[in-house]
Amino acid sequence: MIQMKDIGALITALRAAGNAALTAGGAGDNTAVPGVILDRAAIGMPQSGLLAIPFTATLAAGETLSVTYTVQEGEADDLSDAATLVSETVVAATGPAGGGTVTGCLELDVKLRAGGRYQRVTYTPDLSAADTDTAALSALLICGGMDRLPQ
Repeated sequence: MIQMKDIGALITALRAAGNAALTAGGAGDNTAVPGVILDRAAIGMPQSGLLAIPFTATLAAGETLSVTYTVQEGEADDLSDAATLVSETVVAATGPAGGGTVTGCLELDVKLRAGGRYQRVTYTPDLSAADTDTAALSALLICGGMDRLPQ
């Protein structure tokens, strides 16, 4: 019954990585945005997560904004022992006919239970155009399945 009335009591939202602003073929394009190291034990050992990457992109017709994301895990608090849980590239947006601004939120399921105590998400946005397209992104990790409710 609590799930129907107060989903906020069952999840926690965390800043996963920094913001990114990029120009095709220029500053920020195809550049990794470092993630924040998450201590799962400090928030009740979440078992699952949703990586949410909101974006706004100005794209020429048929050009794309792709995002490569990597989830690393380990037992060292600085992730000096980092191992990759998952790494994948997805197309977040494609420019409409005639070009224009596209906004949205890329949503990616992340199985946190498969990893160690410490985890980090890094993402790399990539514009396919030569030099005119631009984009701005950020990243949140929505965690659930904790052994205790978030405080």
